[in-house]
Amino acid sequence: MIKVHHLSQSRSTRILWLLEELGLEYEIISYERDAVSRLAPPELKEIHPLGKSPVIEDDGRMVAESGSIIEYLIEAYGSNSKLAPAPRTDDYWRYNHFLHFAEGSAILPLMLYLYTSRLGDAAAPLHPRIFSEIDNHFSYLNKELEGREFLVGDDLTGADIQNTYVLENPYSMGLLDQYANLKRYVEFMHARPAYHKAIERGGSPAFTPA
Repeated sequence: MIKVHHLSQSRSTRILWLLEELGLEYEIISYERDAVSRLAPPELKEIHPLGKSPVIEDDGRMVAESGSIIEYLIEAYGSNSKLAPAPRTDDYWRYNHFLHFAEGSAILPLMLYLYTSRLGDAAAPLHPRIFSEIDNHFSYLNKELEGREFLVGDDLTGADIQNTYVLENPYSMGLLDQYANLKRYVEFMHARPAYHKAIERGGSPAFTPA
């Protein structure tokens, strides 16, 4: 059985959601963040040298990084699904782009905002640049979702699962009101039964600062 090393309020919710979409059985091994630092506990270092989540164990393999896990699970278990387009098609290259866009571009200014929020007024000089980059990425994604329910094609793919996580905190904070397509998109994803099952088992992915 697939084991998911799942940290509360983290990217690993993506993996639970994907597993539910694939209809696979899995075991959750849960970890809680430190109450003060909000960092992952040291026990995760025993699972993977980076000490981060998600990590899965499957058939003797240890797989880390959200995008890598998503690709692995879809390739290994999603042969009859539409969770990834056929290789070397236009849809595939769009899918590949958005699969990497989430962590390669979109998440960074959000993480900078999260970290610098601990600095109080000292972070003020950084905010214009941070907010400009958040708007840059969100405006781009908002435009790409114009007239679309999904980022690629007419059905859910791993790219949707990857990018929905990026929008979870902004949505919970009411920051997507000016991006109508993004707000609609998140609510559409939240309505999926598999998403509900993942949240029931693993908790909300929205990160609550200390």
